[in-house]
Amino acid sequence: MDIRDLSVRELSEALEKKELSSEEITRAYLKAIENDEASSEPIHAYVSVRPEDALAMAREADKKRATGQATKLTGIPIAIKDNINVKGYETTCSSKILKGYIASYDATVIEKLIRDHGMVMLGKTNMDEFAMGSSTETSAYGVTRNPFDRTRVPGGSSGGSAAAVGGKLAPVALGSDTGGSIRQPAAFCGCVGLKPTYGTVSRYGLVAFASSLDQIGPITRTVEDAAWVYEAMAGHDPKDATSLSYTPSFTLKGDLKGVRVGVPREFILEGLDPTIKENLDTLIHTLERVGATVVEVSLPHSEYAVPTYYVVATAEASSNLERYDGVKYGYRAQASSLSEMYVKTRSEGFGAEVKRRIMLGTYVLSAGYYDAYYLKALKVRTLIKQDFQRVFEKVDVILGPTTPTPPFRLGEKVSDPIAMYLSDIYTISANLAGIPAISLPSGWTQEGLPIGMQLMGDTLAEHKLLDIAYGIEHVK
Repeated sequence: MDIRDLSVRELSEALEKKELSSEEITRAYLKAIENDEASSEPIHAYVSVRPEDALAMAREADKKRATGQATKLTGIPIAIKDNINVKGYETTCSSKILKGYIASYDATVIEKLIRDHGMVMLGKTNMDEFAMGSSTETSAYGVTRNPFDRTRVPGGSSGGSAAAVGGKLAPVALGSDTGGSIRQPAAFCGCVGLKPTYGTVSRYGLVAFASSLDQIGPITRTVEDAAWVYEAMAGHDPKDATSLSYTPSFTLKGDLKGVRVGVPREFILEGLDPTIKENLDTLIHTLERVGATVVEVSLPHSEYAVPTYYVVATAEASSNLERYDGVKYGYRAQASSLSEMYVKTRSEGFGAEVKRRIMLGTYVLSAGYYDAYYLKALKVRTLIKQDFQRVFEKVDVILGPTTPTPPFRLGEKVSDPIAMYLSDIYTISANLAGIPAISLPSGWTQEGLPIGMQLMGDTLAEHKLLDIAYGIEHVK
């Protein structure tokens, strides 16, 4: 038995039966991470790993198991995206400007999963700088490679987290999703990626990109694993003003008979890769065969999702990233005056994609363009949300591709920002509407690259979304 082939549930059962210890499991993953980093073409899923700390957490978890103080997640290793604060650990957001910043407090999700449930942190994962990107190529700490083809991207911005799970360098990882940053890399790395309803998981301790869109979620091997981790970290948090009073509880049965599935006609686009279209058609036929009803639906304003997102998200980013000036923490450039220090710090500390988005956001918020761009984008966002509300009166879930293409090659879209932005064309609308969505492994291309399919559910309907996803995962 290879420990790294086991799901979270299987690891939990092995720990409960004392067939494995948390220390054994943790050592297996730490050794795999060490071997990967020493290889000629490493996946490079992590930006920092502290083996002694991880082993100390594992031994503590084993003590809790021995004294009956454990939950089902106690002792399970987890990887953490490097924009989530862990007290005493560096949080860089894969940016030069935050190099050396040590978090002074835990994010709420860390309090819940690691401090309360006793999960074991393997390390902090690589990401696109400040979560701005779709390929994990904008990181200041080197690219992450796809575990199934080292010449291709793992997706982004949570590419390190997805590559860690897909490459068997962690059984579960946390990511953040602002416009698809959990689901798109999960699809590229053959994983399950859940973006919860906005507000159900606290954002306290998550470094902000676009505050009205950001949401933390799990990347796992199975739907059940995602449900377990989501259940453990969701719930109201007084430290997050956008947090909802919602405590999820799941019983996954997976019965697809009578389930109503909507497929938006707008999702069958000209740029959709034929292999992914064929995979979607196969899945639709399978659903119909097992008793689900599949109907065509319309999301008429979805064609405006990408431009709307890149106005709203960049506007919020330009405001959130004002705080990085070199004065109190992180990178500080040498200069002869205060104003020169501000300019040089931000010029040298931020990468090209982050600068691009800050400038775009500042532009759409400026006095002459606020009404023409930002205000209009907020109105279109409302129309997109209303489209979903109308569709969910008729169907239980919406089905479509997670990505328009399989994983693309490293460097292929770096010089073409528009092509890169369109990688998230199917995922962005769920963030704008605040609804839950999940990406599931759905097959393989002829080259052996993973394909992902996305399910979207109504607000606070994670129980239904995950149950249907569980059914699709187990359908024969």
